[in-house]
Amino acid sequence: MNDSYEGKNGKVKVMYVRSEDNADNKPKKPSRRPENGRGDNRNDKNRDNRRGDSRDDKNRDNRRGDNKFSRRDDRGAGKPSGRGASRNESKPSRDSEGGSFSPWKTVSRPAGEEAIKEHDGITGKSQIDPEQLRRQRLEETRIYGENACQAMFKNRPDAIVRAWFLQDVTPRFRDALKWMAANRKAYHVVEEEEMVKAARTDHHGGVCFLIKKRVGHDAETYLKDAPEHDCVLALEDVGNPHNVGAIMRSCAHFGVKGVISPDSAVLESGAAVRTAEGGAEYIQGIDADNFAQTLDKFKKAGYTLVATSSHKGSVPLSKAQLPAKMVLILGQEKDGLSESTLNQGDMSIYIGGTGHVESLNVSVASGVLLAEWWRQHQG
Repeated sequence: MNDSYEGKNGKVKVMYVRSEDNADNKPKKPSRRPENGRGDNRNDKNRDNRRGDSRDDKNRDNRRGDNKFSRRDDRGAGKPSGRGASRNESKPSRDSEGGSFSPWKTVSRPAGEEAIKEHDGITGKSQIDPEQLRRQRLEETRIYGENACQAMFKNRPDAIVRAWFLQDVTPRFRDALKWMAANRKAYHVVEEEEMVKAARTDHHGGVCFLIKKRVGHDAETYLKDAPEHDCVLALEDVGNPHNVGAIMRSCAHFGVKGVISPDSAVLESGAAVRTAEGGAEYIQGIDADNFAQTLDKFKKAGYTLVATSSHKGSVPLSKAQLPAKMVLILGQEKDGLSESTLNQGDMSIYIGGTGHVESLNVSVASGVLLAEWWRQHQG
């Protein structure tokens, strides 16, 4: 038995087939889906719940525009054709257990199991190697202060990683801003509160640079290019960054380039660089893991070791003839130089005064001593 239905796309023929298993011999409704190995044994109630209505074939034909299907599932199947294709595609197809199919693959993993790294370690979040980050931070430092940052930009701009400015200092850093923009260096014009966070101090002077640290030289490297007339400073246990900064400022003023220190990183600290007011750019740090051995290397290279001490036997500076090639050794204010370092020195000098105070600040003493060396050999 055949019937015809009139749809807007033309006539559709439907053929009814008598089923031997059906006791009442009632014709079945034509199946809306091709036999694809799944879903054929579902009852009408399930189809109603799935489709959302129980309209007859004619209404469905009018709504979909075509009763011909070529849809298949992911295991062997195509997609609907005709005008209703785009609408059908927006609805997820179902698998044999009632689940939804999606073009995106979903993978479940047990709780606590780590995600598999793909694309060079990138999964849902960026994978940053903690060791690499630690090394990078050790290689960088923050400097601040207008004169310090101007000198740094003048001498080695390529070392700048990032910069922060207050608005009122930007006119004086016009050249630096142009250079950073041209070379794709990040910089920020910020308010006072943000600047304090960037510089990590209130004494920022309106500007802060994040820079790559300079690598300290060893004694052998410095001695290769040492001039005939040369004064080198050696700091034993002088760690206050403000004192170190003031010493570097005096060194730059009097032509001293090398500073020996057990921890040359203190020469790169923000407080020391700011106090040096630009003088840090003209100083080379000389690493001295073993202070006594480093002094001995300079002595063998022709330098005279000059210790500073007010102990008996020292020569007053006013009567001393300072060597043209010397290492001037300074110690901390509280205890001065160690006994072993004093004994290692070739001569010992002191700065005469009223005696009302035991000693001068180490940075002040270095300025007085270097001024006399400059007068005798360069002045």
